[in-house]
Amino acid sequence: MDFELSEEQTMLRDTVRDVLTKTYDVETLRKVTDTELGWSRDVWKSLADIGILGLTIPEEDDGAGAGPVEFASVMGEIGRANAPEPYLDSVLVPSSLIVATAEGELRAELLGGLASGELLMAFAHQESGDRWPAAAVDATVADGKLTGTKALVPHGDCADKLIVSARENGELGLYLVDADADGVDRVAYRTSDRRRGAQITFTDAPATRLGSGDAGALLSDVEVGIQTALCAEAVGAMERALDLTVDYLKTRKQFGVTLSTFQALDHRAADVYVSLELARSMSLYATTALADGVADPIIASRAKLQICRSLRHVGQEAVQMHGGIGMTAEYPVGHYLSRLTAISHTLGDANDHLRALSKNVGSYDLVGLL
Repeated sequence: MDFELSEEQTMLRDTVRDVLTKTYDVETLRKVTDTELGWSRDVWKSLADIGILGLTIPEEDDGAGAGPVEFASVMGEIGRANAPEPYLDSVLVPSSLIVATAEGELRAELLGGLASGELLMAFAHQESGDRWPAAAVDATVADGKLTGTKALVPHGDCADKLIVSARENGELGLYLVDADADGVDRVAYRTSDRRRGAQITFTDAPATRLGSGDAGALLSDVEVGIQTALCAEAVGAMERALDLTVDYLKTRKQFGVTLSTFQALDHRAADVYVSLELARSMSLYATTALADGVADPIIASRAKLQICRSLRHVGQEAVQMHGGIGMTAEYPVGHYLSRLTAISHTLGDANDHLRALSKNVGSYDLVGLL
């Protein structure tokens, strides 16, 4: 099997890398994430202009019709640049839900707006007290009015429209809500990795049903896609953190010689590289499975477990080998550790995924202890 990117996929990766690396150094990143919005509309427009925002939208809906390998490449470059633009939360997730549920003019309007960058959306699903993998979904809909509170809505602060999970007559469904509609109250907040989110309370807010039937299976598939995207982003961030560390060891001097001449530090850097490659392999495993049409939560958990273990090792060692400068806001490696830590706690940490995998241990052909 050929695991190398095709020529077109390589061009896609390099184009996204060029846009993001020209924009973001650590000073620019701090300035942008300190704004009220927390990301750059200019960068967003650039991504729209080169077709990235419409990348995964089907060709029949005027998108590029690209698959998991392509969006994983983009997420990897977002991770490398530590770019704060809400590509996953405001485009990938909403567009996948719309493709699966919406039809006609509404579908065309929403997907067209996402691809052009003119429409921002967010998925409101998690509620207070939820702990992965459980999601209570206590929000309810009656007579076209939605009531409930979503405690954690990534980039819900800037969304124009929301896709909200709720129950109607006991059935789990998805509903489209205007973010500025009557009965919608948003409280924005800033996360530890300098991203944005919102707690959103709905009080008899007008809501339009998307699709029909119970949405449980769809939400499970979408979650696998989110986990896969987060794994790819984490690999990109780890890759850059290691590059920064190696460059630092080659240039920083102690006792008249560079740090790279100290064997103990070389061994630690080599161990970090091993962790990175383990993470890269598992991210590729999850991506190729998704590309083959297999949205398997077990595969996603296996990948996320290794990603969580690797990112903790890579991030902490990168900071440690930089010494005191690694924790300063003026140096990039600490920002990578912050983002990696946030990824590790999104949709389950290492212990959560290990617990989920252990429940199915009887069905595995081979079990190993690490």
